[in-house]
Amino acid sequence: MASAIETAIRNTVTKGIGVIADFNRKRLDSDGAHPFLTGIHEPMTEELTLEDLPVIGTIPAALDGRYLRIGPNPVAPEPAGHHWFTGDGMVHGLALRDGKALWYRNRWIRSNKVGKALGVAPAPGPRHGGFDTVNTNVASIGGRIFALVEAGSYPVELSDTLDEQTYNPFDDTLTGSFTAHPHLDPLTGEQHAIAYEATDPGTVRHIVISPDGRVVREEPIAVQHGPSIHDCAITARHVVVMDLPVTFSMKALIGGHSFPYRWNPEHRARIGLLPRDARGTGIQWIDVDPCYIFHVANAFDLPDGRVVMDAVVYDTMFAQSVLGPDARSRGLERWTIDPAAGTVERRTIDATPQEFPRPDERRFGQPYRYAYTLGLPDRDEAFIGASFVLKHDLETGGRTVHDFGEGRYPGEFVFVPAHADAAEDEGWLIGLVVDLPHETTDLVILDAQAFSSEPVARIRLPHRIPPGFHGNWVAG
Repeated sequence: MASAIETAIRNTVTKGIGVIADFNRKRLDSDGAHPFLTGIHEPMTEELTLEDLPVIGTIPAALDGRYLRIGPNPVAPEPAGHHWFTGDGMVHGLALRDGKALWYRNRWIRSNKVGKALGVAPAPGPRHGGFDTVNTNVASIGGRIFALVEAGSYPVELSDTLDEQTYNPFDDTLTGSFTAHPHLDPLTGEQHAIAYEATDPGTVRHIVISPDGRVVREEPIAVQHGPSIHDCAITARHVVVMDLPVTFSMKALIGGHSFPYRWNPEHRARIGLLPRDARGTGIQWIDVDPCYIFHVANAFDLPDGRVVMDAVVYDTMFAQSVLGPDARSRGLERWTIDPAAGTVERRTIDATPQEFPRPDERRFGQPYRYAYTLGLPDRDEAFIGASFVLKHDLETGGRTVHDFGEGRYPGEFVFVPAHADAAEDEGWLIGLVVDLPHETTDLVILDAQAFSSEPVARIRLPHRIPPGFHGNWVAG
């Protein structure tokens, strides 16, 4: 891990580069409609509080809590240099109880930039390296709600109503950047994460958060070129680290591009198996063919020592476009990692373009049967544009499709079990669906065991919520 002196030098150099980058950003071509600032992605322009929302169908009485989702929503959109992944964060929340939809709220994450643009005080709390945009996930950690981002800002703790926000490095126990994808081990209550940041391109870190929400491990792992590691996986014995050929690009940063990561064919593609309590030097790296993975569905150990990981895979990423994702998904794959032989066997589960895989998270790190994914269009500059979600039965190899119909575009859906002892698919899938022709949005609740049937309930919002990234159900 970099020393304090090395980090200070890098931060100073980065500030100087930032001045050059800001200058060059203003010179970038911004002619034409930006696909991630127009159409379905056109940002919302105000914060709303809506109560007693209309419901079509019946909200299950067992659903007592909040559905929360976050995504980029630039407060002052500037097409030049804009990348979908870097827009100001906006969190959306809907509260359900007693079969009713009590309220909807949307709030910008109060970064320094957002506070200045809105003429309000930015959220209090320490900043990490001067970077405070948070826009990628919102999750419960240690009984509190945090908005998350990778590679930069500290997390932002949110109140139940989303109005109170505080930058909080887990009560000052986090020393560096965090991730958008911590994974809860349901057997131990710990959260595991792999974090990276541009100011330390030679290191990523395995972070463990205790059940009470404090960092208890921040173990460095040596890498090269500053890889972008969006997600990780856990098993009972290992943390799975994906060191793949999307890496930090100084050329892109100096050129004014807000997302300075590019496909790097010179970077060695490899998967790492780190025993969960080992030093970073104890990781075993296994080479794989060049590819990229944003999201893992799940992973687990086999009795013979091999490791299974299911993920959505791309042949390349960020090789052409500077606006957003630019490659077609190969679909959902199963990778069987053999540490004894030093090999990875890849098998396609479903070649349909898809993303945002989610399991029943009570099965994280353990053998499981079902995964739920979002369908993607074959070709679409705006990434979102298919009207269906998928349920994969990994035991039989079958799949079920729920199609919302023409002009209705879903985002990521999250599985919520019906009760603590429910079967693996006994519960509901919850997510947002944009009705683009009518410029409205529904929070849709599907019965996981009757996946292709009509929704159990739809909660109607009178406005379009732009496509975002990740969200979760937080029980009351």
